[in-house]
Parts: sequence; C-alpha cells; structure tokens
Amino acid sequence: MATLKRSEVKLAETWNLEDLFKTEQQFEDAIADVKTYAATTEAKYKGQITNDEKAIEVIAAYETYLEKIMPITTFAFLSQNVDQTNSDSQLRSAKVSQLSASLNSKLSFIQSELLQLDEDILRGASSLAPQYAHFIDKLLRQKEYQLHPQAEKALASFGTTFGAAFELYYITKLVDLQFPDFEVNGKSYPLSYNLFEGDWEFENDTAIRRAAFHAFHQKLQDYQHTTAKTYDTHIQREKSEADLRGYHSVFDFLLQSQEVDRTLYDRQIDLIMTELAPHMRRYAKLLQKVHGLEQMTFADLKISLDPAYEPQVSIDEARKYVKDGLSILGADYAEMLDRSFDERWIDFAQNIGKSNGAFCSSPYGYHPYVLISWTSRMKQVFVLAHELGHAGHFHLANTHQNIFSARPSMYFIEAPSTMNEMLMAHHLLQNASDARFKRWVIAKMVSRTYYHNFVTHLLEGAYQRKVYEIIDAGGSVNAPKLNELKRSVLEEFWGDTVEITEGAELTWMRQLHYYKGLYPYTYSAGLTIATEASQRILAEGETAVADWLDMLKAGGSKTPVELAKMAGVDITTEKPLRNTIAYIGSLIDELEKLTEELGE
Repeated sequence: MATLKRSEVKLAETWNLEDLFKTEQQFEDAIADVKTYAATTEAKYKGQITNDEKAIEVIAAYETYLEKIMPITTFAFLSQNVDQTNSDSQLRSAKVSQLSASLNSKLSFIQSELLQLDEDILRGASSLAPQYAHFIDKLLRQKEYQLHPQAEKALASFGTTFGAAFELYYITKLVDLQFPDFEVNGKSYPLSYNLFEGDWEFENDTAIRRAAFHAFHQKLQDYQHTTAKTYDTHIQREKSEADLRGYHSVFDFLLQSQEVDRTLYDRQIDLIMTELAPHMRRYAKLLQKVHGLEQMTFADLKISLDPAYEPQVSIDEARKYVKDGLSILGADYAEMLDRSFDERWIDFAQNIGKSNGAFCSSPYGYHPYVLISWTSRMKQVFVLAHELGHAGHFHLANTHQNIFSARPSMYFIEAPSTMNEMLMAHHLLQNASDARFKRWVIAKMVSRTYYHNFVTHLLEGAYQRKVYEIIDAGGSVNAPKLNELKRSVLEEFWGDTVEITEGAELTWMRQLHYYKGLYPYTYSAGLTIATEASQRILAEGETAVADWLDMLKAGGSKTPVELAKMAGVDITTEKPLRNTIAYIGSLIDELEKLTEELGE
C-alpha cells in the first residue's frame, strides 16, 4: 500500500501541536515577544554584571528567555519532522534557526561577563541563589575554555551556519532521497526509509528482505559523496571549535558536556567490542539455524527468531501492554502514560516525509512529544515504551527542576528509556504461558533492547571513534574512507559468522546521531545502568522503585556517576558493564535451550 501524504492521515494518530501554539498568529506573537525580551535584557544588563546580586538577576532573566524560546524552537522542530516535504515547515524551521542564532549572539554577553567575575563572586551568587548553583558550576567548568566576549558573540551568531550540516543531512535523507519500488518474482514492493527500517529489515521472506536491502542501499550509494561531505563539514567544525577553545582533543571537547571522562567512554566501546561479540555471534548462528539459511548475511540480522509469533497489535492494545508492563512504577507514572495517549502527545501516523525512527522531545514547561511510525508489529510496543521512558523522565525532571537543571548528561539520557524496555520484557515473561512465548519475549529482549542499543548503536560509537581519531590528527574523511571504517568495525565484531553484505558499509549514512556529538555509545551506557537497576527493582520492589523515581526527578542536577549511584549502580567500575554482558550471554543461553526444547 502506498504511503499517505500528511494531509491524508487520521487526526487521532497525530500529535497535538496546539498545546504549544493554537494558531500561527500566537506563534508569531511569541517570536515578537522573545525578541523584545532579549533586547530589553541586553539593554538592562550588558556591562552591568559586577556583583553577586546582578549575577543572580541576569541568570534569572536568562532563565526566562530560555523558557520563552523553548516552545518556539520545539514547534518549528516538531512541525518539520512530521513532514520534511512541507515547504512552509522548512521555511519556518530556517526562520527559527536564524532567530535562535541572532538572539543567542545578542545574549552571549551573559556568560562572558559572568565568567569575567572573580570566582568568589560566582560562588557567593551560588550560595545566595542555590537554585542556580548547577548553572554556575557548569559555567565555572567552562571558564578555562571561554574565549574573548567578542569571539563568543561571533561564534553564537554563526549558530544557523554551524547547524546547517545537520539540516542538509536531513533534507537529503528525507526529501531528495526517493526510493524506487523493488521487484521480487515479478511482484513490485514499495520502498522508503520508514518502510525499510520499519518493515523490510524484519521481513521473514529471505528473497524479499535481501532484495529490499539491495535496493535500499543501491539508492543510498547515489548520495554517499554528498552525505560524506556534509558529515565531514560538521566534524571539522567541531574540531575547529575544540582547538579554538584550547581543548587537548575533540574528544575532551565533546565529552565535557557529558560530565564523564575518556575512561568511561573508551571502556564502554572496548569491552563490548571484545566481550559481547562472542555472545552475539552465537545469536546470529541461532538465527541462521532456525531459518535454515545457507549463509548468514548482514541483511538477515534483524529477522525474528520466531516470525510466526510476531503478533499484530493495535495502538489501543499497545497502550494496555505499556500500562501493564510499567505499572510497577506507580500510579503517578501510570497517569502520565494515560495522558500521553488521551492528550495526543504521540504521533503514530505513517506519511511521506516523516522522520524515520522514533524520538521524544520534551520542551520545558510543556508536556513531552513522542514520534513513532506505527507498523502494528509487536516489537514496536518496546519502541513505544522506550520513548515513553524519555517522556516520563522529563515529565518528572521538568516538574522538579528549573530549566538549567532539568536535562541530564547525554551519557545518562538513555537509562530511563531502556529501563522501560527491561520492565516491559519482565512483565511479558511473567505472563509467558509456554516455552514458545517465553522464547519470543527473550528473543525480543536480545533483538530489540540489546541488539539495538548494545550492538547497533555501540558499533556506531566504535566507528565514530575511528572517525574522530582521524579528525583529531588533522585529517578529513570522504565516502570511501567512511565506508572502509564502517566495514572494518562490522567485520571486527561479527567475524566470519556474518557475511558483511555489499551495502552494509553504507550504514553510516542512516544515522542522525553522528550530528549530536558522541551520542551513539551512550545507548549502551544507559542500558548498562538500566540493566543493573532493573534487577534491583525486581529484587527489592518499592524501595528500589522509589530510588529510581527520585533519580528521574533529579534530572540533570547531578553528574551521571551521582545519578547512577542514586539508583544503586556504581559506574566508576567495570562491574555493571561486565554484569550486563554476562546477562546478555545468559539470555542467549536460554534462547538456545528453549529452541532445542521446541525441536527447532
């Protein structure tokens, strides 16, 4: 069936952006208001921040500015993401991007002047206004890398230009890239980003699945050089800023905002590449045996262990699964889940131009928004639970923290989302009535929760590290080099167990995470914390749940190490990661055992 236009989808399956702005006029009025507020703030405080009282005043003014600009940028972002082909949304997004750059440049004096104060004055402001202590601490960590105020203003004014690579990547991917239908045994099948990543990668029919893989990557290949140049432009910009600010390396620059050091970053990648690989190769061999494949290829890695046991679920049925599965988190959390469906926080529709994958946007002062393209496959219940994990996290953090302290480090960001996947799986296992259903649930934990987060994203992180090592040494990358690096990582992880099909090396073209710093590896970091904490919840019950909810409420007011400690996990050691890898191995042991019992 052909993919619908945005104007043709059911309203009930779309999110309600009127909760941000009911009319375009309200949106325009908000822009006028924030422009005026920024100009007034500049006139009142520029050159006047000389003591702790003025420091507190200007930080409060900046807090108000951020709260005013938040719904504007969110509205533009969400509008564009549901239909990248809509020219009005494209123009609105560009307009808001330019607005943000202009206003951020205008207000860049705030950080510059605050950092010109003696540290004792800033510490005094922190004592007088403890609600801003976290903001001031982050400022002080930035102090040695702060440039001259005029340089900071110039950099801020280039915000739109610096963000152009990401925008260009998105436009190329979701507007210019048009996939032709592919044919198998005389029958034609439609193809798009969402259809490939939502359906064809999981297709049980080997001929159709491999033909879709070939057609998809053949079209990607046509855009590889433009996409590679776009990416190189982005990472060269990051390297230039790291050098300008005096960071030892681009890694140090990108990790500073994550509030972790290189040790935690490298450990996550190195241990998984070496110690998880043998377990996942066993899983690949199990898939090959059950499906009777002569050769296990990269195009086959996402098939279900038992495709006949992949129920079709409606949105209403998914709602019940999610509520039941996450009921352990309490009545308030359940109420938030109900609101997300009743108040249309979620965009389920499949339409032309919609961003692929799934995400949650959580604007401060408003409810979260979740994007997903619903295919009615049972595995999407896990995706939905994952994104609602982000929603629940920020719903609580935004309620209990100010805008400066609500968002945690990127290192920690995936822990609450992957926790929800763990709790969903446990709920389903508790209700497993026979060996086949139990195997199906465990297989989903391996193929969805762990494969996606511990393998797909971790391999992205391993590849990304190789890229940044080249950039850090003063080099650059192009399509052949990126293909070479991606293929080398895939071959290292899968060994001779999986044939790395031609086209697999182009996987680097599919992921927007590369435009968000060192993001990919954090999925496995978050899941490591979630695995350990979920085991504690299942063992201790209410006490551990209360600790977890308190940690969610803490938002970004603590470092990742401190947040994990609140949940009972010590990430300063290898133990949680090694425990998680061992747990994945035990799941695959169980899959092998159940498959043997079922005579397959």
